[in-house]
Amino acid sequence: MSRAEPAPGQPARGTRAWYARRRARVVTTSRMVEPTRFRESFGRYFEDFEIGHVYEHRPKRTITQADNVWFTLLTMNTHPLHFDEEYGKKSEFGRCIVASPLTVAILVGMSVTDVSHKAIANLGWKEIRMTHPVYPGDTLSAETQVVEKRESRSRLGAGIVHVRTRGFNQHQTLVCEFDRSILVPKRGHAIED
Repeated sequence: MSRAEPAPGQPARGTRAWYARRRARVVTTSRMVEPTRFRESFGRYFEDFEIGHVYEHRPKRTITQADNVWFTLLTMNTHPLHFDEEYGKKSEFGRCIVASPLTVAILVGMSVTDVSHKAIANLGWKEIRMTHPVYPGDTLSAETQVVEKRESRSRLGAGIVHVRTRGFNQHQTLVCEFDRSILVPKRGHAIED
């Protein structure tokens, strides 16, 4: 059998079905920790990231006004546009808007299972852009594209992955975009290995 021919019952390499099957295998796995006991494992190793790949994150998340108020109280953000309905009505938005750090936090959280669940460290965020207001009641979805990767110069068992995450509302309007760098272990070097 040539490399181009898939095994019987398997999708051809490089097809959408092949990537979907590979993604499912990589993101969520389980391993035996003792006889009759298994532990699920999430995330990707450095070797699993390929430049240009896009990971669609699920589940989606609807942001409520309660989320927004709690977040502003927790972070001591006193801007009334996030929790004062009367103030919001008088603004150019005509209502309260979601605090932008909450939007970023939710999008990062949505990406963890795919992108950084095995991460050793987040190395930084840059170019955070809020491209459209997010309102209480909006449902966010997110996707992350692998932009660049390289082996770590200081850690032999790890590599650095650069990704771009994009968040959309329920109308598929881009609401936020940011770049993130993550230190990711190589296979055999994660805490759980």
